[in-house]
Amino acid sequence: MKIYPIAQPYITKDEEREVLKVLRSGSLSLGPKYQEFEKKFAKKIGRKYACAVSSGTAGLHLAMIVAGIGAGDAVITTPFSFVASANCILYVGARPIFVDIDPAMYNIDPKKIEQTIINLSASRRKKLKAMLVVHIFGQSADMSAIQKIAKKYQLKIIEDACESIEATYKKRKVGTFGESAVFAFYPNKQITTGEGGMIVTDSKKNYDLCCSLRNQGRVSDMQWLDHKYLGYNYRLDEMSAAVGLAQLEKLDFFIQQRRKIAGWYNKHLVKYGEVIQLPTVAAGNTHSWFVYVIKILPKNIKRDLVIKALAKQGICTKPYLPSIHLFDFYRKKFNYQKGDFPVSEDVSANSLALPFYVNLKESDISYIVKKLTGVLKKYGK
Repeated sequence: MKIYPIAQPYITKDEEREVLKVLRSGSLSLGPKYQEFEKKFAKKIGRKYACAVSSGTAGLHLAMIVAGIGAGDAVITTPFSFVASANCILYVGARPIFVDIDPAMYNIDPKKIEQTIINLSASRRKKLKAMLVVHIFGQSADMSAIQKIAKKYQLKIIEDACESIEATYKKRKVGTFGESAVFAFYPNKQITTGEGGMIVTDSKKNYDLCCSLRNQGRVSDMQWLDHKYLGYNYRLDEMSAAVGLAQLEKLDFFIQQRRKIAGWYNKHLVKYGEVIQLPTVAAGNTHSWFVYVIKILPKNIKRDLVIKALAKQGICTKPYLPSIHLFDFYRKKFNYQKGDFPVSEDVSANSLALPFYVNLKESDISYIVKKLTGVLKKYGK
């Protein structure tokens, strides 16, 4: 039986060769590769500066600090995301203010942002400093509406673009709207460094501070063991940067292939519209396809049973994503309850990600869809 993992990195001899060069150089950290990766990445995204870090989570944490978010502040964000996008707000002592999502695109719903702000107490509204906008699954949020709200209420925009490298909104790339933006390179992302992330910005001041904070608070003109700020070890090592450089060369190819695979899924699933909600791409957006997520529509079909049935046939699928506000420590800390964000909760309960990676062929997609629809038919009786 053929096994289909949920994701798989595309690694070739190019990456192996570049890593071997670094290993043989003897310069394994704070060498030339991470700086080269930063410069090429910044150019690719269209920002002046890029700061390489050890993970997307680390990047989001530093973006919060550099934006001046601190204890007692509040930041608007989405409950439908990987947990790091809300955790990074907690890391600095601030509070995430969740806003429900659009039922088609799964990004934060701009129509609900302003109402959420209006409903805040006067003291909480005074503490509201920023919006952390997550571009979910490879698709941009509605940035025109979000920018208008940010301007009206004098809020900073920070972009969590960890899943959406090369996605665009009205021909403008994600990662170019906010004061800063963060990308991630975990093995299931469009490009990988193993672990790793990147903060991008047009502010030299913010870039310099990010570079200092990732390196234990040391600034560029300091001695080796001197430190100006309370910093962290969020550096990206040279081997990872070498992998990133090789992957970056293939990025256009990766995006092209992922769009092709998404197209195959759409082609083979479109006739099952009564039982499956396919991914929707907003007008004016281009999608860069981090994952391919479907939503099961009939309420009598239990998503988790579908996942188990497909696993027995060698097809790995996963719930994407749980709603953050219902995690145990968020419930305990903020007293969140089921029903607080009904759209997010509905998508969380009924959606799943299908196998999605560059090596898949159309015959693989056809097989996966055949098995999926067979399971749905069985449980839909």
